[in-house]
Amino acid sequence: MLSVLAELQRELIVANTNDGLASARARGRVGGRRPKLTADQAELAQQLYDAREKTVQQIADMFNVPRSTVYGHLDKTKTVPRQPKKTAAAKP
Repeated sequence: MLSVLAELQRELIVANTNDGLASARARGRVGGRRPKLTADQAELAQQLYDAREKTVQQIADMFNVPRSTVYGHLDKTKTVPRQPKKTAAAKP
């Protein structure tokens, strides 16, 4: 009996939450955090990265953000892959 009541209450909470989100979207609100980099900054970061002018760490330092933020803003479809690090040859 208690389980059925809990499930009903949960469904009601989910329905109300979804209604609230739909209402907010109708008013033009979008959920989530604002991006740390503006569109212009992200474009500049992409250009610097693709041209190999700066490392990801240098780009991150330019915008005072962590490297992970820069990686998150790089376009995976346009990004030129870097050469993999050379590993030391195994000695026989």
